[in-house]
Amino acid sequence: MKITRIEPLVLGNLTYLVLHTDEGLEGIGEVRMINHTDALLGYLQEAAPNHILGSDPFAIEDLVRRMYRNDYARAGQIAMSAIAVVEMACWDIVGKALGQPVYRLFGGPVRDRIRTYANGWYTVERTPEEFHAAAKRVRTKGYDAVKLDPFGDAYYELPAGERRRAIGLVEAVRDAMGPDGEVFVEMHGRFTPAIAIGIAKDLAAFRPGWIEEPVPPENLKALAKVARRVDIPVATGERIHSRHEFRELFELQAADIIQPDLTMSGGILEARKLASWAESYYVLVAPHNVGGAVSTAACLHFAAVTPNFKILEHFNDFAEPFIKAAAPGNPEVLEGAFALPTGPGLGVTLDRDVVREHPRREIHFDLFKEEWHLRQAARAAAPR
Repeated sequence: MKITRIEPLVLGNLTYLVLHTDEGLEGIGEVRMINHTDALLGYLQEAAPNHILGSDPFAIEDLVRRMYRNDYARAGQIAMSAIAVVEMACWDIVGKALGQPVYRLFGGPVRDRIRTYANGWYTVERTPEEFHAAAKRVRTKGYDAVKLDPFGDAYYELPAGERRRAIGLVEAVRDAMGPDGEVFVEMHGRFTPAIAIGIAKDLAAFRPGWIEEPVPPENLKALAKVARRVDIPVATGERIHSRHEFRELFELQAADIIQPDLTMSGGILEARKLASWAESYYVLVAPHNVGGAVSTAACLHFAAVTPNFKILEHFNDFAEPFIKAAAPGNPEVLEGAFALPTGPGLGVTLDRDVVREHPRREIHFDLFKEEWHLRQAARAAAPR
């Protein structure tokens, strides 16, 4: 079997890659390429004749090796995202060819339920009352864990009034989730170590499951300083794109939970290798997952076979309905967890009609405001 054609498609700001083969099988990969969609599409167009076309989709390790080794830029976000969407699509093809879910190709599941937490649910006014009500609505959807960033547009420091406001939002969400629910606090790399340590002490009374990326991600020694001084677990890793970058994180013992994004760090197999490495340091894995149904499917297969998996991030129940409709097939969240996928490959199918109805939009994400800004009218199709 050989890969004969690549087909990139953009839905809103999700990028799909469909790999076509000479035996008629198709595989799907997906990434939400935040603010860099054109860069990814251009990369794929140049990688296709050099690496992808003519490759055997069963020879995944070799294809990934060539795409990584032969790329002068090496392990940046663009390259690792391109590798990831190709790799995911190959696993989808292999699973379909063999009539098996991808997780069976990795040795079979170690769990039959995959815990998940809600994100994207708190697009409301930043008041305790609104956050409390929104968290209650999350509970009614079947989630028993949530994540929030309560810090507004803070950067490095946080004025006393804003600090009280942020802590009040976490208190309201903890109350809404009850004593047995989980509340994770996102910091998005905002703070200096000293400020992050102080905020963590303020948060301790509300028992957050973790504080996430408390300092900017470039300086892992600063992160280690925070980890040594707080009693709350520290999570990070969504902006680390290769296992070589994780090496220092492990050696410094700077985090209790790593959050690799499968779609931006080389795909399912690479994340599986990273998780095995993390396990030797007694570190848990909670994948970063801001994509649509295809990337969620990839994460479900990864979680099924990973002993030190903790919990999966999930946005799609709080996004526009077409996000899930574009690639149906995933189980629904029930009592805070997904059941295992049952279909062959990744278990989802791409609905091209939905993709055509919701073409690319020029959207810019402002990290420190957690806002999406529509730049101009929708474009009819992705560049080919």
